[in-house]
Amino acid sequence: MQKLILTAAISGAEVTKELNPAIPYTIAEMVKEAKSSYDAGASIIHLHVRWDDGTPTQDRERYRQTIEAIKQECPDVIILPSTGGAVGMSAEERLQPLDLQPEMATLDCGTCNFGGDDVFENTETMIEAFASKMIQTGVKPECECFDKGMVDMAIRKANKGLIQKPMHFNLVLGVNGGIAATARDLTFLVDSLPEGSTWCVTGIGRSEFPMAAIAITMGGHVRVGFEDNVYLQKGKLAASNGELVAKVVELAKLLGREIATPSEARAILGITKSVVQI
Repeated sequence: MQKLILTAAISGAEVTKELNPAIPYTIAEMVKEAKSSYDAGASIIHLHVRWDDGTPTQDRERYRQTIEAIKQECPDVIILPSTGGAVGMSAEERLQPLDLQPEMATLDCGTCNFGGDDVFENTETMIEAFASKMIQTGVKPECECFDKGMVDMAIRKANKGLIQKPMHFNLVLGVNGGIAATARDLTFLVDSLPEGSTWCVTGIGRSEFPMAAIAITMGGHVRVGFEDNVYLQKGKLAASNGELVAKVVELAKLLGREIATPSEARAILGITKSVVQI
């Protein structure tokens, strides 16, 4: 079985310090959370950025400054910027991080209800434009899939040459408008992936660690972090993203999976670009 790639989604765009005071807003706080995750065993940092007051932004310069600062502390870590941004942002806003030519970036593969009146819009035209931009900039997409139809969408775009193979998927389970976080549904999604693909699982809220354990035993990879869950256990807030990563490392040890280093993660994912161009 492959070594386990751990991704830390350290901030997200929506979660706030009111939910957990450790949520990072400033660049210094982002660096602290990235370093805690890296030291605990994460080889990928999934990055959203904020202004200092916590307002989410896709500003190119803010990403550049944050990536530079993280790389000072974690030189070999893989930075995975979001092109999802926050609900309501335009496609032009969301695409800005790709100008920095990171090794990877997220590619959301469908529209999804995010609760209440929030709709995370990703039309087919947008998906094709984002995928084309990633090919032009040499960025490996992580196909974000909240339901089975999004997996099918990603496969169709790959068959059109808009996503290069082998593909990498992030299967997100437990969002209100997406597929449920159950072993049955995760197996269904994994069985739907093209041969040779790699995948990780993101469990939302209380499903984070149960989904991580199942993914570890199935040979997949795992994402954890404040974007998805702010609790270390029921009723106990996590003090850092590193605590969440460390808990998955312990699960992996119990279940017999070794943890991948960033260089090993690059080999597993087929990433050949070795540095972020900023």
